[in-house]
Amino acid sequence: MATVPEIRRLAARLFGYAELRPGQAEAVQAVSDGRDTLAVLPTGAGKSAIYQLAAVLRPGPTVVVSPLLALQRDQVEALGGRDVGGAVEWNSTVRRADKRAALEQLAGGDLEFLLVAPESLVREDVLEQLEAAGPSLFVVDEAHCVSAWGHDFRPDYLRLREIVVRVGRPSVLALTATAAPPVRATIIERLGLRDPAVVVRGFDRPNIHLAVRPVREEPEKVPAVREVIAAAGTPGIVYVATRRRAEEVAATLGDEGVLAVPYHAGLPARSRESVQDIFMAGDVEVVVATNAFGMGVDKADARFVVHHDIPDSLDSYYQEIGRAGRDGRPARAVLLYRHENLGVRRFFAAGRRPRRRDYADVLQQVAGDDAVHPVAELGAALGLADGRLRSALARLEDAGAVRLTADDGVRAVGRATDAGRYLEEAARASEAEAELERSRLEMMRSFAETRRCRRSVLLAYFGEPFEGPCDACDNCDAGRAEAVASARASTRFGAAQRVRHVEWGEGEVVRADDDTVVVVFEDKGYRTLSLHLVEERGLLEIV
Repeated sequence: MATVPEIRRLAARLFGYAELRPGQAEAVQAVSDGRDTLAVLPTGAGKSAIYQLAAVLRPGPTVVVSPLLALQRDQVEALGGRDVGGAVEWNSTVRRADKRAALEQLAGGDLEFLLVAPESLVREDVLEQLEAAGPSLFVVDEAHCVSAWGHDFRPDYLRLREIVVRVGRPSVLALTATAAPPVRATIIERLGLRDPAVVVRGFDRPNIHLAVRPVREEPEKVPAVREVIAAAGTPGIVYVATRRRAEEVAATLGDEGVLAVPYHAGLPARSRESVQDIFMAGDVEVVVATNAFGMGVDKADARFVVHHDIPDSLDSYYQEIGRAGRDGRPARAVLLYRHENLGVRRFFAAGRRPRRRDYADVLQQVAGDDAVHPVAELGAALGLADGRLRSALARLEDAGAVRLTADDGVRAVGRATDAGRYLEEAARASEAEAELERSRLEMMRSFAETRRCRRSVLLAYFGEPFEGPCDACDNCDAGRAEAVASARASTRFGAAQRVRHVEWGEGEVVRADDDTVVVVFEDKGYRTLSLHLVEERGLLEIV
């Protein structure tokens, strides 16, 4: 295993880093020792440096899976000027001849880094060449995309566990900027990480002022956005719940003299690229976007993020506000909160989830033979959207009914006589995920309505202790958080503590306050329990 001083010297010599950021050396150490590793570090904390340093310390080439083509290109350009063995991007924009040459270089030992889009890893001949190259490290960037209930879900990520095995089971490094404990558990499970080192560091962004502004009616929101723009300056991002609202809010702001453009998944790819380009170049003041905008957007001088509508979880909220103030200067995160908007989020969540009938249809379609069914053809035959189908396949794979193959297929592996049991297990797991989704939205509501220090509530959700007041949120500004903190009672429960509930089984404490304890359970999601009742009835015991 490389020592921390050795890692620091290597970082300075090869990459010119004067110092390493919190968590980097620990993650590099674990990977260099051959351990599977999950690194959860905030955006801008140097996650790419982890795999680059680890790759140099390990013999054999490195495969880096990333859904962002622009980021692949940036990484290749950055690595090209350093003495680290060469790097090539491998995706739909690359010519076939160049792809073939890259794989030959990798297999011949003439290439250290192959940066590839997950959807590109579907052909058997490609997998054979990757296996022949014998990668020593398999990197999964934006690893939270494997979570089938997150808004950044990428269906192709569900095949990565099988692909890792197919190419020789190298060490796996999973990287993400946002993952609360349940998401971390999903990443570990879905990628098949073996006894991984889990490195979690630095969720606090103290330069971002957190505020929630209650509004009674929708028409109050655009004037509130204008007030934020006037106070914080531009550029900035306004997040909305629907495509239609992105168009409407951008148009209204435009009519009022703000240079604003909409962004959502319904726009042509070229239009989306254009919006991102002009935002990065500083040629637009405000982007009004759905959650389709943001991954890979690294604009240092964004002065604000406004949530016109409540996000689906604190995971989404944290990731989106983190696009403000990356230059370290003061920035604002403002949530315009209207309780009625929670219903829209519940509706969207229900639409993404597989139904019991979906599981039954998949089992009926693939059962009875040993053939591999292409997932795309299965979706067309069943009339299921790709995301919903792959979520159903993931649950059926967990139940032991089917197996996803590295070449984007699925085949039945369970016994036909056990179909009823597989269906019940998949439906049960799906309901547990639905319960977690509902509870995550409830945590978002709790954050919006809390009188405590908002930063302490947000960081506790991600398992990072923080004693408020922070003096950089609206509750601290008004003195409310200090009053709540002074009344806090001592409790034997602490953040990240493992506990067992008499009915719901084991869970992990998120936070314990003066009168409540918040615990996340595997099947019940986040639960806020009365501390008085917990103690009086002995509902929780420390594991």
